[in-house]
Amino acid sequence: MITTTTPNIEGKQIVAYKGIVTGETIVGANIFRDILASVRDIVGGRSGAYENALRDAREMAIQEMVDAARSKGANAVVGIDLDYEVIGQNGSMLMVSASGTAVEVR
Repeated sequence: MITTTTPNIEGKQIVAYKGIVTGETIVGANIFRDILASVRDIVGGRSGAYENALRDAREMAIQEMVDAARSKGANAVVGIDLDYEVIGQNGSMLMVSASGTAVEVR
């Protein structure tokens, strides 16, 4: 499955639009408590544990979006947008969402 933030794919022709597809992942406060327990890995102002948690959440959201596109018969997703939003009471959760347009390309 080709995925891109651009509206088209160089060298490919969009032959069918299959619709908007999305994927969402919500990371709860417990994961952040676990991460805080391992804050010792902060090097140079960066936390590898936080970065890994965000990377995993982003990859899950993208995979969910790709699965939705595949179920519509698409072989690519164009115009992908990634959003990060703090939600829940007292901002206790982080939502990562991926959205794009499922297409068939040749």
